[in-house]
Amino acid sequence: MIAPGPTLETKRLILRPPATEDLDGWAELMADADAARFIGGQMSRSQTWRMMATMAGSWALNGFGMFSLIEKDTGLWVGRVGPWRPEGWPGTEVGWSLHPRAHGKGYAVEATTATMDWAVDHLGWTRLVHCIDPANTPSIKVAQRIGSRFLEAGNLPEPYQDVEIHLWGQTADEWRARRAQAPNGRA
Repeated sequence: MIAPGPTLETKRLILRPPATEDLDGWAELMADADAARFIGGQMSRSQTWRMMATMAGSWALNGFGMFSLIEKDTGLWVGRVGPWRPEGWPGTEVGWSLHPRAHGKGYAVEATTATMDWAVDHLGWTRLVHCIDPANTPSIKVAQRIGSRFLEAGNLPEPYQDVEIHLWGQTADEWRARRAQAPNGRA
């Protein structure tokens, strides 16, 4: 079963709300110490299921949540990306986390571009942020590639209130201007 919500497509990816069939890939991501380091830390399969159910619940309650990324060529779950704003969050976030098998392929930029467009066009978000641990160099590079800049230090709500984060982001107008200037509509 798939959570309610739209399906987006890019050249190489299908972005859709989480489905029960995503659990294996999601559990592999969260079991990997390096991959899970900046997204809550390693989790067991049952903890990961609850995290995935939270994302699905966000779709049902809010009409948005992180999309599951499915690689078109293989049908494999390769990550999660998209709009995220639980209670107490420091802004309207578009975030990303990729399975290690998807690292280095440009999927984060490709998928984030599609979800930033969707957040601006369909959710009407006027400010887009990314909550990034200052030590997470790969995510900082993704943020820079999509035109986001460091905005300020921030805090997450409990139970992550002690995690140091930096807010990166841009306004919807800045995003639209960047997209209009980009060749072939790329970020």
